[in-house]
Amino acid sequence: MHNVNAKTLLSSKNGMNIYRGCTHGCIYCDSRSKCYQFVHDFEDIEIKQNSPEMLEKALRSRRKLCMIGTGSMSDPYMPIERELQYMRRCLEIIDRYGFGATVITKSDLVLRDLDLLLSINAKAKAVVQMTLTTYDESLCRILEPHVCTTKRRYEVLCKLRDNGIPTVVWLTPILPYINDTCENLTGILDYCISAGVKGIICFGMGMTLREGNREYYFDALDRHFPGLSDKYHREFGDSYIVESPNNSELMKLFHSICEKNDIIHDNESIFSYLSELPEKYEQLSFF
Repeated sequence: MHNVNAKTLLSSKNGMNIYRGCTHGCIYCDSRSKCYQFVHDFEDIEIKQNSPEMLEKALRSRRKLCMIGTGSMSDPYMPIERELQYMRRCLEIIDRYGFGATVITKSDLVLRDLDLLLSINAKAKAVVQMTLTTYDESLCRILEPHVCTTKRRYEVLCKLRDNGIPTVVWLTPILPYINDTCENLTGILDYCISAGVKGIICFGMGMTLREGNREYYFDALDRHFPGLSDKYHREFGDSYIVESPNNSELMKLFHSICEKNDIIHDNESIFSYLSELPEKYEQLSFF
C-alpha cells in the first residue's frame, strides 16, 4: 500500500473512492482495465490519506444535503480498512453534517459501521449495496477468492434488514459457461427474497472485458477452467460486451421472479432511489 494526498475527493455526482486498487482478487474485475490508468500494481492499494479532511471540507460548504456514494471503483471495506478506518471516519463526517450515504461492497466488514449507518438512516438516508454473483460457495471462492462468500453476504443483508437499513443487490457479472445457469440465478434470487432487498441491479447476463482485465481473467480461466479461454476467444473475440448464450432465458426468469416478489428490477428506478434524498426521509418504499 502507499499513501497519496487527493486534490479532490467527490465527483460531480457526489461519489468518492477512498482507496484505489483492490485486494479481493475477483477474477473478472473491470477496475483492472488499463483505461483507468493505474501506475501501480492493482493490489498495491493507493490510500487517499486526506480523504476525511477533503470530505469534511466539501460537505461543510454544501448548501443542500445529498447522498454521498462510495464503492463504485474500489471496495471501501477491503481488509486494510479494518486497521485504517478511513471509511468509518468518512461516515462519521457524513453523519455529523446530516448527509445521506450509500456504499457498494462485498465485505461483511460493513457491519462494523452499523451504528453509523443507523444514525445516518435515522436523520437522512443510508443504503447498502451488496454484489452477489455466485450461489455455489466453492465456485464463489474461486471467482472471488479474498472476500467473504455469497452466503455470508446474504447474512449481512439479513442483518441490515433486521436493523431497518435498505439494501440493493448488484447481480453482476454473470460469467458465460461458469455461473450463467438457472440454478445459480434462482439461488441468488432466493437469498434476495429472503433478505428483503429493495431492488436488484442487473445489466444482463454476461460481463465486460477490455485490455487489462481481459488478460487477468483469461489467466484465471486457464488455471481453474482449462480450455475455457479458447472457447471465449472463438465465440467472443475481443468484444467488450460478452453476453451469455443463456441471456434471454435467464433474463426472463430474473424479471419474472422479481415481479412475483415485488423486488424492483428496473435499473433507472433503482439509481433514482439511490440518488434521491427527500427533505424529510421516512424510510419510504419505492412505491
